[in-house]
Amino acid sequence: MGYVAAKGGEEAIQQAEKLFHALNGKVTREFVESIRENMPYLVDRVMAEGSVYAPELAALALAQSGGDLYEAVLLLRAYRTTQPRIAYAEPVSQEQLLTVRRISAAFKDIPGGQILGPTLDYSHHILNVGLLDETNVSGEEEMDIAEEPAPRTYPPVTDWQRDQGLMAELPAQDPVEAADIPDVTRDAVAFPGPRAHRLQALARADTGGVLALGYASMRGYGLIHPTVNELRLAYAEVEVKHPVTGAVFSAGRARVSQAEVVTQFGASSGHQFELGFAATMGWNEVKTIAGSMLDMEMNSANAHPAHTEDFVLYHTEPVESSGFCIHFKLPHYVTFASHLDSLRKVIETFYGGPKKQAAPQPEEVKS
Repeated sequence: MGYVAAKGGEEAIQQAEKLFHALNGKVTREFVESIRENMPYLVDRVMAEGSVYAPELAALALAQSGGDLYEAVLLLRAYRTTQPRIAYAEPVSQEQLLTVRRISAAFKDIPGGQILGPTLDYSHHILNVGLLDETNVSGEEEMDIAEEPAPRTYPPVTDWQRDQGLMAELPAQDPVEAADIPDVTRDAVAFPGPRAHRLQALARADTGGVLALGYASMRGYGLIHPTVNELRLAYAEVEVKHPVTGAVFSAGRARVSQAEVVTQFGASSGHQFELGFAATMGWNEVKTIAGSMLDMEMNSANAHPAHTEDFVLYHTEPVESSGFCIHFKLPHYVTFASHLDSLRKVIETFYGGPKKQAAPQPEEVKS
């Protein structure tokens, strides 16, 4: 493609940026803190797609971008590249998660029970316009305190299924150092890629893109129609080794979500259930459910073209895909002028149209 520089100079660019900020309002620490506290699911999404678990920075990116999710993710990823990696966290298993929500659509009575946790799934989806009245302020409702607190941890449903012979046993694996795990943020993605790359790419993929492809699979364009085996919202204890003493200590807790789906058994799976999995930072149920379905779809021998590994991982990458889309706003005068010349020549030669005229020169860009 051919590009030319937009005329107008630095002043026009500065004025355009000033107009953007003037229309979006002033960004203050109080405003950023309000976003972090009152829009946790939006902050979670930006953190996950930005590959940085930093609620305050994610809220800042949202405030600075005027709520443009793709710009916020780009800001966070750009900031991420300036930070050194000083340690690798220890692995966290499902049974170690501090679980606050855990449900299964496959079994009613799962080991440990169904835990509804924080959700609006069973509430009336009605817009509360009364909150716009200044005299009608929504306050925090008091919760009834249970006599016995819920357990902090729960066993994976898949453990019970494997004990029942419904799912294949996990293969034996040697201990792996965290630093040796393939890293999609540092390694070039090749296909077929290591499973670590696939799960990492899904974890930081665009929520809308994952949902679109997952929904296409659900509607029949894919090969599977799975059932949610287990869905979890939890806090993961981030433990790292001290660089000097080697002692393991907690660096804090991070919100995480994960989903597992299973398919009907068949001959290809040894008459056992097959499993799809996805997890991400923050609480994002739609993304993890759709992502786990795509994980399973990509394992199919004859996956639909839109559910093959390279298609899914490339086209759900938020920064690369949005960046390519946005680049069409850049001046393409040279390319388009060439198309005009070709079209006018065809009209003149074959249809006796007007003679070719010179393409108009780009005007000065103003804010």
